[in-house]
This record gives sequence, C-alpha cells and structure tokens, in this order.
Amino acid sequence: MFTSISVHCRLYLLLVSSSVLLVSFPSDLYAQRSPKAVLSRAEKALGDKKAVRNLESSIKRGLIKRVSDGATGEVLIQTSKPNNFNISFDIRGFETEIGYNGRSGWLRDSREGLKTLTGDRSRDLKAEALYRNWLWTEYKKHKLKITANESITLDSKPSIAITLTNPLGVSIKLYFDAFTNILLREEIGTGEGFVSFDYADYRPVSGVNEAFEITALIDGNQYLMKFDQVVHNQPIGEAEFDFPRDGDQPLPDIPKLLKELQANQEEIERILEDYSYKQDIIKRELTDDGELRIKDSETFQLSFYKGYRIQRLIAKDGMPLSPNEQKKADEDAQDRVKDIEKIIAKEEERAVDQSSDGTPDREGRQISIAEVLKASKLLNPRRERLKGRRVVVFDFEPDPDFDFDNAKSFLKFFGKTAGVMWIDEEDRQVARIEAVLFDSYKVAGGLLAKLRKGASFTLEQERVNDEIWLPTFADINLSVRVLLFGGVRVNQLIRSYDFQKFRTEVEDARVDDLPSTDP
Repeated sequence: MFTSISVHCRLYLLLVSSSVLLVSFPSDLYAQRSPKAVLSRAEKALGDKKAVRNLESSIKRGLIKRVSDGATGEVLIQTSKPNNFNISFDIRGFETEIGYNGRSGWLRDSREGLKTLTGDRSRDLKAEALYRNWLWTEYKKHKLKITANESITLDSKPSIAITLTNPLGVSIKLYFDAFTNILLREEIGTGEGFVSFDYADYRPVSGVNEAFEITALIDGNQYLMKFDQVVHNQPIGEAEFDFPRDGDQPLPDIPKLLKELQANQEEIERILEDYSYKQDIIKRELTDDGELRIKDSETFQLSFYKGYRIQRLIAKDGMPLSPNEQKKADEDAQDRVKDIEKIIAKEEERAVDQSSDGTPDREGRQISIAEVLKASKLLNPRRERLKGRRVVVFDFEPDPDFDFDNAKSFLKFFGKTAGVMWIDEEDRQVARIEAVLFDSYKVAGGLLAKLRKGASFTLEQERVNDEIWLPTFADINLSVRVLLFGGVRVNQLIRSYDFQKFRTEVEDARVDDLPSTDP
C-alpha cells in the first residue's frame, strides 16, 4: 500500500530495481563528452530521428507489482504533446489515478478521494508531464539547464550522468549507458523525498526504442512494471487528461459565481484602504550549475488610496534602509500619491486608454478576476477543500472566440494564459490561482518588449480579520525580450504578512499618515 501522496505522484515517473551496484566511474571517459554531446547521442539512441521528432502521443498498458508482498494490478500510462499526462493503476484493489491536462494537475485514490494538486506537488507534476512528452530532446526550447554530475555504475554498466533543471528549480538526473547511450536511470529529489527509476528490456516501437520493463524505487519500496502493449500516435481524447467528473457532486454555476465575485471586488476596494501590510520581494536566479539561489530581496510597506497601491521601500536584504535611503523612499511614496491624484483628475475629464466598451484602463488599480476571465474558457468546475475551507475549482484557457483586437491591454495578456483557479465558496473570493502563458505576449505591439511563452505565476490570498482577503504569496517566473537590450529573466517570490488595519485620510498628497514600520 502506498502511504503518502508523494508516492502516488511519483509512481507515474516509472522504472527499476533496488539491486544496483553503485561504484565510482572513471572520469576520463566522461571528460571526453560535454553534457550537450551526451544528450545528442542519447537522442540518437532513442531511435529513428524522424520517428522521435514525430512522436505526438503514447499509450502503455501492462502489469504493476509491489515487490515486497507480490501484490499486483494493471497500469495505464498515457502522454500527449505538448504536456498532457495521465497514469492509472491499482494494487490489490487500491486505485490511483494522476493527471495533468496543460492547466492543472490532479490526484484520485481510494483513500483520499479526488483533489487538485497545489504547491510543490503541482509544480513537480507540471515539470514531469512536460519531460514525459519531450524527454531531453527540446531542452533549449524548454529553457532547461544541463549540468554534468558524478557518474556511477548501474548493474555492471558504466554510465554518464546529466541533470536537467527547469527555471523553477525542479531537477531530474539522468544516467545514460556510457557505450550505448541508452537511458538507464532517472532520479529526482524533492522536499517530499527521493525516488529513482531504471529502464530495461528496450524494444523498437514504430521506430522509437521503448522500455518494456520499469522498476521504481520510492521511499524504500520497490515496484515493477511490465508492459505488454505500447502504441504511438494514436489519438487520445482530451477527457483522458481532464479532472474526473464526480457524479455525486452538483456542479457550481460559474457565471453566477463570477458575478458575485465582481460585486465583492467593489466592497473589497473600499475596505482595502483601511489596511496596510509588509511585502518581501525575493529575486532568484538559476545558476549555471542548476541551483536556484536568492540574488537579493526588498521589503515594502504597502497601503492603498482610492483603489491604487502605494508601495514604500523599508528594507533591503533583510536590513533597514539608511536614513538617507529611507528619506528617498518616503519621497518616492509621496510622489506616488501625487501621481494618483493627477490620474484621478484626468479620469474625471475623460477616459484614459478607452477600450471598445467605453471603460477606461486604470494603471495601478486592482483588476478583478471576473474581468480577467472574460477572455477565457472555463472548464472542469468542481468542489474541493483548500486549507480547511470549501472552494470551487475550475480550469481556464484562452477563448478562441474572444475579440482580442479590441480588448483592453490586461485582457490581451490574461487571455493568453491557462491554468487553474480556486474560489472560496462562502466569501466568493479568489483563494489561489496557478497560470502559465500559452503564447508570447507583445508589449505595445512588440515595440517595447515581448513576454515569452511559458511564463508562469502562482498567487494565493487568505482571509484577514474575518472581513477581507489579502495576498499572502506569489511565485513569478517569466522571460522578457526587451527591445535593444536582449533578454531579461524574472524569477521572484513575493510574501505578504503583518496585516494591520487602520484608518487614515490622505489629504493634499501627504503620506504622513501611512502606518509606521517601526518594530
């Protein structure tokens, strides 16, 4: 029996025996091959190049056995490009099903039922789903760092080790046969544990070499899979990867839910001016050796005025600003208030950046989720629990019928995103959102910058003082091509905390009444 969700989420990764001999491998053979050369040879070992490149989907059926007690069952693994993935299996009547549909990842098992994955489990599943469809063949396109690692001998076979690391820091270590270049093992280490997988019994399937025997070593338990059927490029319906329908649960009325969400937004903006909180912005970078490290951090005091955000810098890298730095930061905050007053004055005379429906874009104002979703298709609505609260969850993706040509700028951006959203059912507030940019987004028509496809972000909010939902966490990862300046990568964690309620009137563009940052 599996004893944790991490075991379930990792079993789909596939593969092999605990009886492997780990010894040192001579470095001189490895030194002759760069990581790029190793991956190039490994791709050739996959089979016919054209067949490998044209592989769009795969279906694998067979038996799975838990080695410790010999309990067996059936296993089905399916992939479909670009990043759809699904595995279902049972061991002695205990069923487990895991899937990723390009928007959200989910898990269903006989113990805990059906749920949408969040946090590290969601992040890891997204990375694994992409890898399972493409392996290492498009590591440049997917912006994966490749690094060399210490090699070992596996079942008397010398190997060469390479690690793939994505921009979010998820790593997969691959071991290739030093002579045949075929994949022997995969390893992955996460906060939830360490797993390893070995391949065996390779056979050609429509020009591509597939392993028909896979053993997984997970949390000390060994599982053996043997496939009797492997099929390539057979059409697989999207429903195979979507969140399963629960016939016992009535589906929520999403349009009604979004109307209530919009109505709540107006009340939230009114209450928001009574609150202030601190926010740490932590900048990270993926180093050449595949490590995700912190570059620097800034701490801000946030407050709101007439729906606009006022951000005041109060610390850098965990240290308070010098008196002169703080004076400059306070002056910047004062200038921000003055700018807000000017914007409001102009809006009273005419609409700014008017869109086709006659409503203005207001830079810096809060944008409601209901507005953002106007350019999206809403899919797979379901009811779940998140952090002990009842939530309505649904996937979203770009709506091909939406008129983007005449849309507001923020809709043009969000209309290119896909992901999953959690809405608190009682308060009608967004509790969590995970999204990825489906297509590149051009800023100012591409004249200024281009936000590249694959950008991702995760946002969370929590209920504060039983009256308002405020942001607590954000994880942002994106790559921007800036005109004349080349590429810029943004990798940030944003944590909000120390929420304080106060009441202040901002008059004559003053910031004197902003809450103190003194401990």
